[in-house]
Amino acid sequence: MAKKQLLTKKSMDFLEKYLNNASPTGYEWEGQKLWMNYLKPYVDEFITDTYGTAVAVINPKAKYKVVIEGHADEISWYVNYISDKGLLYVIRNGGSDHQIAPSKVVNIHTKNGIVKGVFGWPAIHTRSRAKEEPPKPDNICIDIGAKDKKEVEKMGVHVGCVITYPDEFHILNKDKFVCRALDNRMGGFMIAEVARILHENKKKLPFGLYITNSVQEEIGLRGAEMITETIQPNVAIVTDVTHDTTTPMIDPKKQGLAKIGDGPVIAYAPAVQQKLRDLITDTAEEKKIPFQRAALSRATGTDTDAFAYSNGGVASALISLPLRYMHTTVEMVHKDDVENVIRLIYETLLKIKDGETFSYFE
Repeated sequence: MAKKQLLTKKSMDFLEKYLNNASPTGYEWEGQKLWMNYLKPYVDEFITDTYGTAVAVINPKAKYKVVIEGHADEISWYVNYISDKGLLYVIRNGGSDHQIAPSKVVNIHTKNGIVKGVFGWPAIHTRSRAKEEPPKPDNICIDIGAKDKKEVEKMGVHVGCVITYPDEFHILNKDKFVCRALDNRMGGFMIAEVARILHENKKKLPFGLYITNSVQEEIGLRGAEMITETIQPNVAIVTDVTHDTTTPMIDPKKQGLAKIGDGPVIAYAPAVQQKLRDLITDTAEEKKIPFQRAALSRATGTDTDAFAYSNGGVASALISLPLRYMHTTVEMVHKDDVENVIRLIYETLLKIKDGETFSYFE
């Protein structure tokens, strides 16, 4: 594919709508509907499961199956306790960061719609300078303007209501995408763009392509674990985000070196099938797609692990999008990296052969 701007106005309109929609872990279906509607012109059929994973399929009758995958969910909170004074205490749904919570506006999802609230925090004037207490999961709380517990319940808020941040998509300095939930709806967006480009370029693949947007990654790769048993793929190329380690307070000697704008990050890990990974790196070099490398100890911590160790072993690889400020409401990626992840997956797919086993013993 010639190097040109990939993202169209239609792509960007979809991305903004998709990111701004709330899809917390366990409640991903509204986002999945948006995703499926965007993909409908480019694929042959859809598969869904009872927990909300969505799969768009090209060439579904083919015996040989290749997955490209991202995950749809975002971190959030649950209402865990309502005090007599009408304040809400929370527990995590995924890896929500308690230190960024104070002074954030939140959306509390109820049967009657959204109830607004704020994570309150004591004014600086009232806090002890000698013993400054940091935000902790047991001392942050949400104020919805209710005078007591009875009024909270009258507003439709109860224990178990899920809570998300409303922060919306914007662009910094023309080429930095910023929003909550880039981890990992950018993955769902990028694999959707691969399907679009295959369709627009009239490419016919010799295998079935399963464009998979899994649920519940943030609490243990659960959606991928379920859907891989349904699809039973031969190959899986997973995309997720990884840390830009050039930002303050991160040690590249411990975390490895990756930087937004320098290209996709290709993982080296036991779950990554080496011959498949080599196909990806060789493709990047041939097509002059910039890329970075990351060594991951033991597990990748992504849906790659779920696919790799399923069904007797599935040849799997991980292509990551470098991201700043993970699990905050200002996650940031570079537009060039987004386009290059799309290019790399697209070009790799064109090199996979029907029936290829990636065996080390051939």
